[in-house]
Amino acid sequence: MRHRKKLNHLGRTSSHRKAMLANMASSLILHKRITTTVAKAKALRIYVEPLLTRSKNDSTHSRRMVFSYLKNKYAVSELFREVSPKIAERPGGYTRILKTGSRLGDNADMCIIELVDYNENMLAAKEETKTTTKRRRRGRGKKSDTTAEPVSTVKQKEKPTGTELKDETGSGEAPATGKKEDAPAAGKQEDAPATGKKEDAPATGKKEDAPAAGKQEETPADGKQEDAPADGKQEDAPADGKQEEDGKDKKSSDGNGTSSDTEK
Repeated sequence: MRHRKKLNHLGRTSSHRKAMLANMASSLILHKRITTTVAKAKALRIYVEPLLTRSKNDSTHSRRMVFSYLKNKYAVSELFREVSPKIAERPGGYTRILKTGSRLGDNADMCIIELVDYNENMLAAKEETKTTTKRRRRGRGKKSDTTAEPVSTVKQKEKPTGTELKDETGSGEAPATGKKEDAPAAGKQEDAPATGKKEDAPATGKKEDAPAAGKQEETPADGKQEDAPADGKQEDAPADGKQEEDGKDKKSSDGNGTSSDTEK
């Protein structure tokens, strides 16, 4: 049983397998991409990526260690001069496997294994997608700023205008005493819908009390024009006139009496 044995022998002896992987690794470093089977590509990825990581430290010891695996001085010099500066910022995952289909004859799965940083077409496509797709997110600091606003400033922003008050009351009449405008200034606008003061205002407002206690109605009730006939100043004149008329009647009667006396 092959429990816990992940190494793929690839149908070869140990020496044959190591020589084959060394040659494939050298070809990959020199040509940046090669075509092979999927099984060999997966084995090569495990073999070459530790060597690429070691090339980031350009020292004599690192060069000798890499040369012990590759057995090719041209591949070692190419790795430390050209490849290592390009993969310096990448934290692993230096190779990519692209499947190309099946091979004619034995129907083996074929693929292309390449160095990621040397595929210029895919790098350009990624840059275009980054420039075209931009997502904006709201910062958390802005939310805290909005919540930290004082209550007075928020209420001043929510202060309604005179036209809004007319629309809420449902009539075009202006408020009589201006208490509706003072209420939002004192911050009672938000409390008004909860307690229903806006609906009670027309019932107990001074709009209906104004005509009851107005000066226009007080003038006919207690006005001086009605007081004059009550005091009788204008009616006293006709009263004196009656006395004069009574005097004239007496005189006429006296005149008649004298005339009757003369006749007698």
